[in-house]
Amino acid sequence: MSGGVEWALHCCVVLTSVEEPVPATKLAEFHDVSASYLAKQLQALSRAGLVRSVQGKAGGYVLTREPASITVLDVMEAVDGPAAAFTCTEIRQRGPLATPAESCTTPCPIARAMSTADAAWREALRAVSIADLAQDVAETSGPSAMTRVGAWLTTPQD
Repeated sequence: MSGGVEWALHCCVVLTSVEEPVPATKLAEFHDVSASYLAKQLQALSRAGLVRSVQGKAGGYVLTREPASITVLDVMEAVDGPAAAFTCTEIRQRGPLATPAESCTTPCPIARAMSTADAAWREALRAVSIADLAQDVAETSGPSAMTRVGAWLTTPQD
């Protein structure tokens, strides 16, 4: 999983604290990350329909849906794509004792184990929403944390 997923998730969580668009530069400053790097993650979220870009002087990014309806899996797939984490290359069909392709009628045990793990991982990510993460931030960082985040994000830039 790329580091972009982490930044995209953080952006989605902090966007729950505001009702107005937040400029990408403000999000980048808040997270102390390169604006051009973060812009790529925001564009991926936008292509996936999770955030929307608002143009103009008061422009920026807003969530397109209720935070409870956006899952961690939605964000991960928006940034990294839907491909499985593991790709079997049929190693068992290589080398001096290679198994003939016609004998490989089912996926190898390693591919099956990895597929099972990938499915469980995706189900776990599907079970956590952006609203869940925002609530957890409030519970672990104090009840005013998200209010402070929202206030900082909406303070006009110099």
